[in-house]
Amino acid sequence: MTDPRDDALAEVYAAILDRAPEHDFEYTLDRIREVCELLGDPQQAYRVVHVAGTNGKTSTARMVERLLREHGLRTGRFTSPHLTSVTERICVDGEPLSPERFVEVWQDVAPYVHMVDQRSQEQGRPRLSFFEVLTVMALAAFADAPVDVAVVEVGLGGTLDATNVVDADVAVLTQIARDHERWLGHDLVDIAGAKAGIIKDGSVVVLAQQREEAEGVVLTAAAEHGVRVVREGVDLEVVDRTVAVGGQLLSLRTTGGVYTDVLLPLHGAHQAHNALVALAATEQLLRGGRALGAEAVEAAFAGVDSPGRLEVVRSSPAVLVDAAHNPAGVEALVAALDEAFTFSRVVGVVGVLEDKDAETILSLLEPALAEVVVTRSGSTRAWDVQDLAEIAVDVFGEDRVHTAERLDEAVARAVELAEQGTDGSPTGAGVVVTGSVTMAAEARILFGRG
Repeated sequence: MTDPRDDALAEVYAAILDRAPEHDFEYTLDRIREVCELLGDPQQAYRVVHVAGTNGKTSTARMVERLLREHGLRTGRFTSPHLTSVTERICVDGEPLSPERFVEVWQDVAPYVHMVDQRSQEQGRPRLSFFEVLTVMALAAFADAPVDVAVVEVGLGGTLDATNVVDADVAVLTQIARDHERWLGHDLVDIAGAKAGIIKDGSVVVLAQQREEAEGVVLTAAAEHGVRVVREGVDLEVVDRTVAVGGQLLSLRTTGGVYTDVLLPLHGAHQAHNALVALAATEQLLRGGRALGAEAVEAAFAGVDSPGRLEVVRSSPAVLVDAAHNPAGVEALVAALDEAFTFSRVVGVVGVLEDKDAETILSLLEPALAEVVVTRSGSTRAWDVQDLAEIAVDVFGEDRVHTAERLDEAVARAVELAEQGTDGSPTGAGVVVTGSVTMAAEARILFGRG
């Protein structure tokens, strides 16, 4: 017998999902502002750390939230997309809303959402989108908890993203690269301009290392608002990092000082830089840029996790899952794979969504993979397997490309291929499942991590 609470959650989720998806909607803040006003502007009831950027947003948000909790604050965290359950997107004190609570929050905001829907449709415009509704729910849930600080991840861009109804105390900008070009443009300056839209009067900006043209856009926006910028490469630095069992050992320099021997149980240089930015953002929020207690910092980072980010879901042979879905993300994956693991032979399981640059993603993966099994996730936006395989053949050559329509078949074939090349020894064989968030999510479920 199914749990009635799960049935109620499924019903609510289906109703929200029936709205315009987060990748296809009218790009405006009008509707969500109107709902928030009807709700009494819940987003003004707590301090906010707002996180934008192309890659690293979710990991950085999780680190900031963990640091805040270690300092005794009640936290809200809103991230996207989810891997297993929609409830993962809205967390209070590090825990996803329960199915029962998720339904209650929807019931609380639904009358106001429907009111704005009706007004919008009377004007010939659409209802609130899927993402707008979830954002409203998160902001309302945080006010009701109540939380001390909400860590809010941007969904798409920044300026007109639904989350930009918040006025951030600290605006964090992780690495800016090309992605979502249909909405944000193809030029890095345009993309950076959209992301810099989260900068508001009265905030402090924490800026990860950027390409020169992107950094210039952000610094200009900060100057227009008269706000201070704390920059990686100027005020912040990863002083040292050493690969350690299960992660890496870091020394991080911030405006507050140098933190040494910080264990981060995540792999890759990119995660070290995410940790640096997260630490700086927390310093700015809690101490005005002064140092935090070393013990609290060490405990917080030691407790960080980031599901679906170079996550080992099986050993012997090792199967890793990574949600890399754009060129910059794949570059970080390949570098971390080479640094943190000692595989003699790696086989990839790759599925990509149609709005992504499949050729570049596969080209960046090619040097790291002995062979590739092309498949697809259950997303309606996934590349057709045969069409993606044609691109893969151009990149890898025909002998190194295999296909499977189902993910479980693709993983089984990849394991077989990886072991074949290491004389049957599982220790030198590795399989990496990547290419999209939906691939990572489904692989985690396949291996019982969902």
